[in-house]
Amino acid sequence: MRIGITCYPTYGGSGIVATELGLELANRGHEVHFITYANPIRLDPGTKHIHYHEVEVSNYPLFQYPPYCLALASRMSEVAEAQQLDLLHVHYAIPHSIAAMLARQMMAPIRRVPFITTLHGTDITLVGVDPSYFPITKFSIEQSDGITSISQSLKQETVEVFGIKNEIRVINNFVNCRLYKPAEEREAGEKVLLHISNFRPVKRVNDCIRILHEVRKHTPARLWMAGDGPDRSPAERLARELGVDQYVEFLGKQDHVERLIPRAHVLLLPSENESFGLAALEGMACQVPPVATRVGGLPELVTHGVDGYLEAVGDIEAQAARVVELLTGDALHARISSAARNTAMTRFDTRLVIPQYINYYEDILARQ
Repeated sequence: MRIGITCYPTYGGSGIVATELGLELANRGHEVHFITYANPIRLDPGTKHIHYHEVEVSNYPLFQYPPYCLALASRMSEVAEAQQLDLLHVHYAIPHSIAAMLARQMMAPIRRVPFITTLHGTDITLVGVDPSYFPITKFSIEQSDGITSISQSLKQETVEVFGIKNEIRVINNFVNCRLYKPAEEREAGEKVLLHISNFRPVKRVNDCIRILHEVRKHTPARLWMAGDGPDRSPAERLARELGVDQYVEFLGKQDHVERLIPRAHVLLLPSENESFGLAALEGMACQVPPVATRVGGLPELVTHGVDGYLEAVGDIEAQAARVVELLTGDALHARISSAARNTAMTRFDTRLVIPQYINYYEDILARQ
């Protein structure tokens, strides 16, 4: 198939999943065309069957805000016609699904190019429920030829909040367990806690600092903070205030987290909400058990006490206690981390999930 993919080409989960999906489809011989304003972060140039089409937006003085959605729709229709695309797959509803709908209408006199919208989380739980965007979000979802959600939890929330009657197919996020794998040997020295995010308020990055502070009362540990965003400076300040700044390393944005994760011992995910928890899954594949919060789609991924731990949002003591158990109990850590890897391999590996997307594409095309 010839597939057009549009996403935010940044460090957020939706862009990562969209890029990884494109790479996996290309590895299976499908032709993938990324249509967005920048090259996706995990997309290596020159990959076979992968093409990138930049969306350029004019900064005309009359426009206070550049009309990216219109430029994107125009570019989608151009690429769809020139490359004879079979379908468009957009990740994150706003504004990508509206742009895809416009592109579909622009193509209508020639042929019908269907589009699929994948819902990732904050496009529904944060942006979509904003009164300014609610009507257009609901409309764009309902106009999609196909809708997928990364978790049952997000699907349910979408139905409840927007009253969507269309079928929503749940296709979970995935991980390549041949790329994300345990380290043959971890570095000697203090054990490492790892947090990976875009440092937005919903990620509660300050909780990671507080957890480390509690953990160090019982056992030596260091904290690696991978990523960047608005809450990085407050986290750096809190580390200094609690006197643990010498044990915290802010690593910035990392392009190859598959090399970083296996070096850690526990992954921290203290989020206010997670529609799935991709970082937790990547950690599990590397035998780095997650200590996370019992929110959103995380209970669909992590089985408490089996392949990781789930505690209440903001309960620093409980999360820290789980970390201490894992860092000080070698047998427990071995059991939990092995189970975590098994969960990733038997439920969420690319070999199991990517065929679900391919089957869904075929279903949508068969309806046209």
